[in-house]
Amino acid sequence: MNRVDAWRMIQRRAAELGMRARTGCHTFRATGIAAYLEAGGTLENAQAMAAHESPRTTKLYDRTADAITLDEVERITILRVETAIDTRY
Repeated sequence: MNRVDAWRMIQRRAAELGMRARTGCHTFRATGIAAYLEAGGTLENAQAMAAHESPRTTKLYDRTADAITLDEVERITILRVETAIDTRY
């Protein structure tokens, strides 16, 4: 399958799913690299798999620092604010 046919297939499948976001072959490449890094893969191996010349390029796909742990979420405290509701109206 050539790249144009692959792109058309992806566009057709995305339309069938009702996806509005732009989707293409690079979407799968980026998702694969990000998933590999999130699973604990090394930046060096991801760079080699992606055939990036520079690790800085591969680092753009690394979202592991964006992960928020449950411990961080539990730090959120919600202050209860009581307000008097004027019922005269």
